[in-house]
Amino acid sequence: MMNRQGRPTALPLSSSEIGETFTGNRALQVEEPLLFEIGSVDRSGVDFEEHEKLTEIPKELLRKERIGLPGLSEPETVRHYVRLSKFNYSIDGGIYPLGSCTMKHNPRLNEKLARLPGFSSLHPLQPERSVQGALELMEMLSDWLLGITGMAGIALSPKAGAHGELCGMVAIKAALEASGESARRVVVVPESAHGTNPATAALLGYDVRPVAAREDGTMGVDAIRDALKEDVAAIMLTNPNTCGLFEREIVEIAEAVHEAGAYFYCDGANLNAIAAKVRPGDLGIDAMHINLHKTFSTPHGGGGPGSGPVVFSKALAPFAPYPRVVREGDALRLEEGHGNSSKDGTAFGRLTAFHGQMGMFVRAMSYMLSHGIDGIRQASEDAVLSANYVRARLADVLNQPFGDQVCMHEVLFDDTSLKGSNVTTLDIAKVLIDEGFHPMTVYFPLVAHGAMLIEPTESESKESLDQFIDALRSICGRATADGGEAMQSAPLFAPRRRLDETLAARKPKLCWKADEADALAAE
Repeated sequence: MMNRQGRPTALPLSSSEIGETFTGNRALQVEEPLLFEIGSVDRSGVDFEEHEKLTEIPKELLRKERIGLPGLSEPETVRHYVRLSKFNYSIDGGIYPLGSCTMKHNPRLNEKLARLPGFSSLHPLQPERSVQGALELMEMLSDWLLGITGMAGIALSPKAGAHGELCGMVAIKAALEASGESARRVVVVPESAHGTNPATAALLGYDVRPVAAREDGTMGVDAIRDALKEDVAAIMLTNPNTCGLFEREIVEIAEAVHEAGAYFYCDGANLNAIAAKVRPGDLGIDAMHINLHKTFSTPHGGGGPGSGPVVFSKALAPFAPYPRVVREGDALRLEEGHGNSSKDGTAFGRLTAFHGQMGMFVRAMSYMLSHGIDGIRQASEDAVLSANYVRARLADVLNQPFGDQVCMHEVLFDDTSLKGSNVTTLDIAKVLIDEGFHPMTVYFPLVAHGAMLIEPTESESKESLDQFIDALRSICGRATADGGEAMQSAPLFAPRRRLDETLAARKPKLCWKADEADALAAE
């Protein structure tokens, strides 16, 4: 048997043909037990010096029994966590096609600069005269983000996208209260929006008014106008939207929102599709968060933390939260705004204790300076090109729910082509794991049944995309050829077989108990 590169490869074996090993390991794929199954709670992996009994600690705070943690030697501990780390899938190991998440390459130059002592050793309470370089970088980052978006004000402190949404919506709420329009208690949200949009609005006490998309997956200005009553405070819209499509009537929508006396909040999660191509401020947007961990390559998820600066229109800029970087002559300082009130047209206060994620600021600025505005534009164009290449090569085996139309940075498919087989979207995702890929985003957005949302990013080569596409085409072919019954057991070759994910989410076991472990072993 030959693989796609024309190299000989062995036929895949079924789980029954593979058999078992004495250790439970499969070659260098080690079956790693839990810490409690390696060490013993009756011993310690280190030696402690004898010390006099402490008497200063109140008796009610003293531990009355053993801590119950297993004792391991240093080599045992290191090996355990190194082996566990090999179970992780990462962007350094392969393509991460998660739609709506933008898992792009994190350049090592960014990491090197973020680790410079002048940045990595900072303390947020240092005197401002000792952190002028850091403040200058924050000022530079602000200027770049304002230039790219065409906005008038910025808040760097939000820690992630949802935190940025909260920041923007609180500023909108403060602006409405300052103008005496606090009676506006409704936020209009498209049905295809990220779930954090209605959640943020509800958190602030707003009622959410959903609006359905047109048959082509985009929002129509007429539907928005129908939803814009006198009680509307704002609209929260993503552009490009969660279906990977550009909202063509966004300017008309913005005009309608402003005519109704409301504000336009744009979810900036997909800015990486239009960065340096379109300035959101020119589209009529009042507030938008920017995911530095998506558009500007800073680490995402467990490699984070994230960062979600928010940019504001001229109308909302006075309500941006503190602290703000202010230049006074040759010196920079953080304006704290003590005693200010939104009633005076000033900030709503503070969103977080300090200034934001300095490490993420450095990484994002490194990315921007490395690429320049032309490079950022090319990254946007390449991301869109990659997604449309995936779309074109899969168009004959997977269905686009909103028609065969050009997408932006991500392409949405549904499970229509799987009808008549026993295969589901979840099965496709699980078989992809056996093929060595992290699955795409599944069952989101909810407006597409059995959704499969693929975002290849601009980081991937054509060869990388082809391998992923060919694997997906092979899986779809198997599903329709024989009904795909074998796929329902996938993954077969992962460290763990398919789990009952619903049960695990609803009834997680967060503490190891020896009696439960023994019972499972007996089964």
